[in-house]
Amino acid sequence: MAFDPDAAAQPGSGIFGLPFTRADASIVLVPVPFDATTSYGGGTSAGPQVIFDASMQVDLLDHQFGQVYECGIFMEKIPAKIKALSKKARALAKPIIENGGATRKDAKAVKTVNAACEHVEAHTHAMASAILKEGKIPALVGGDHSTPLGFIRACAEHAARLPAKGRDAGGLGILQVDAHMDFRDAFEGFAYSHASIMHNVLTRLPQVTKLVQVGIRDYGESERDFGISQKKRVETYFEFDLAMKLDDGAKWKKLCAQMIANLPANVYVSFDIDGLDPSLCPHTGTPMVGGLSFNQASVLLETLARSGRRIIGFDLNEVSPGIKPISTEPDWDANVGARILYKLCGMAALANGLIKP
Repeated sequence: MAFDPDAAAQPGSGIFGLPFTRADASIVLVPVPFDATTSYGGGTSAGPQVIFDASMQVDLLDHQFGQVYECGIFMEKIPAKIKALSKKARALAKPIIENGGATRKDAKAVKTVNAACEHVEAHTHAMASAILKEGKIPALVGGDHSTPLGFIRACAEHAARLPAKGRDAGGLGILQVDAHMDFRDAFEGFAYSHASIMHNVLTRLPQVTKLVQVGIRDYGESERDFGISQKKRVETYFEFDLAMKLDDGAKWKKLCAQMIANLPANVYVSFDIDGLDPSLCPHTGTPMVGGLSFNQASVLLETLARSGRRIIGFDLNEVSPGIKPISTEPDWDANVGARILYKLCGMAALANGLIKP
């Protein structure tokens, strides 16, 4: 295939300006433009499109991972039906959220929103399952953080069928980069809320044997208590505690190695962009002061990639251009999101032996 990685992206090209089809790609990106349960800022349903657009400006030789593009990266078309479903469900959910959560009179609307989320869960499960069956790495591009539940389910089922690789006999570990625990049970009345994703994972997917959370700095009492109740499966690294260790002289690379050491052989990465410093994602759904720098996140992903573990799949969520005309510099969020996405692709490609170390 004649392709110049240093040339400008050509009209009609794929994600990152690449020429790959699904057939010759090793990483298949699944866009999910859905944000019905967003409880603060909006616009994450536009995430897949703005990331795709911004990806054309990403230089393809990555400083950490090298020629990532050589593994083959392909993004499916953005599904219009999911986008339309999000719009309808959001119209029902928004007034409930603005009124402080669901009451008895909202039962019909809540049922409809939950049904929409269940449709997305089934859709993403089917997409990830098919990609895994082809021997490829599935990656989801959201959307709000409710979207990857079906994706994680498919990856957990797949990991449970894999032979042991070194350190344990199976199961799936999740590395979650996030400002929030996402341990709320049916937040604001919605069973599949963006704030409930990891609660749903831990209560519904026994194949997930370990969850390592990095960058957490905003959580409620019930979430803290749920995390404690799951202490054999959950390791939470609070952002403040990490900052204090760095202040005491700890090296970030060493801290990353300690965090990654908790994960089993097979790993899924769930990356909520609000895990980063909000200067890098000002329009994300639920921005929070503090957070990882871009370089800290990059080192964390590289540490995982070089740890000998297998990456089963990953997601990137909560990238938003904001809601016009309120948002300012909306392209900035997309720019950062596209670069994090390329880092995630590099992580998966290196870990799975698809590119040269």
